[in-house]
Amino acid sequence: MCFSATASFTASVALSTVGVITLKKADSSSQFMFAGIPLIFGIQQFCEGMLWLALSNPEYAHLKSFFVYVFITFAQVIWPFWVPLSILLMEKKNTRRKLLYVFGAMGILVSIYLGYCLANYPVNAQIREHHIDYTLNYPSGLASIGVAMYLLAIIFTPFFSSINRMWVVSTVTLISFLAAKLIYSQFVISVWCFFAALISVVVWYMMVHLNDYHRFHKLKIRF
Repeated sequence: MCFSATASFTASVALSTVGVITLKKADSSSQFMFAGIPLIFGIQQFCEGMLWLALSNPEYAHLKSFFVYVFITFAQVIWPFWVPLSILLMEKKNTRRKLLYVFGAMGILVSIYLGYCLANYPVNAQIREHHIDYTLNYPSGLASIGVAMYLLAIIFTPFFSSINRMWVVSTVTLISFLAAKLIYSQFVISVWCFFAALISVVVWYMMVHLNDYHRFHKLKIRF
């Protein structure tokens, strides 16, 4: 989280709790990736909490590089493929699945490219203006294309799902990105990851609504 170690660890506990509850709501293996989103956010916030400690306390300084790379891996390598793939696995309609395959492939390409950059170019983090400022020295040539594909994979994929109310996930993600970009433009990576963690509540709501709806209709069929 973008304010302090305490705030990050508090968010981590809350998100991890929501994550465990959400995973228990999954009725099938096809739902596990989507239901796992809150738990991953919880782990990511824990890593940023540890980074706060490493940046603020000399005795933890040796952990800085490790948690910088782990946090960026979550933000830039895991999420681009995880979001579209988790939605694709739950999709039932063939026409929508074909479209979601495109977004899934796009996300995988972004993850591979950003993973390559993370492995081959220096990254750093420092506390500035009560936020963590991540410095990524990636090549600038493909930056605009990479950002566009990243945003398409994460923000717009849910819009194309036939699952009822999945558009809410896209809406919350888009609003969180715009808020981070407009208000905290110099700290987008850290701040957006916190704002985007609010999606965890939406994911929990989606799982409850989706599976309760299915159970209700199964009962109707029996009677």
